Amino acid sequence: MDLSNLKPSPGAKHPKKRVGRGQGSGNGVQAGRGHKGAKSRSGFTFKRGFEGGQMPLHRRIPKRGFHNPFRVEYEVVNVDRIAEVFEAGAVVTPESLRERGLVRGGALVKVLARGDISKQLTVQAHKFSGKAAEKLAAAGGSAEVVGGRA
Repeated sequence: MDLSNLKPSPGAKHPKKRVGRGQGSGNGVQAGRGHKGAKSRSGFTFKRGFEGGQMPLHRRIPKRGFHNPFRVEYEVVNVDRIAEVFEAGAVVTPESLRERGLVRGGALVKVLARGDISKQLTVQAHKFSGKAAEKLAAAGGSAEVVGGRA
């Protein structure tokens, strides 16, 4: 075995089909495109989603509702979970919430007011519900809005 006797597998290589070159070639007359119709013409392309004249899927499915392209998604965390995980006097940031597994990913963080809090904590988040900010202030802590959209 050396480079001089390498060759492709049998059937891997075959000559190019030359269509439209007369009857003798076996591909004359309609050149393998069948009879008439759009697909027999040069320059024909299907439109995206074309289903042969059948009502296409994107028109068969009912359209409902509204998608707001400007919606801002928040990861939410409640004050009772923050109180469980952090010690009194701690500064709670979105990064520390991610490290402790209270929120996921790089999304914006919103603090909600479920449960009670008695520890004095400084909580930094992108958004607070009104009650959550009140509960943090009542416990002697503070609610600080950080970057992103508040």
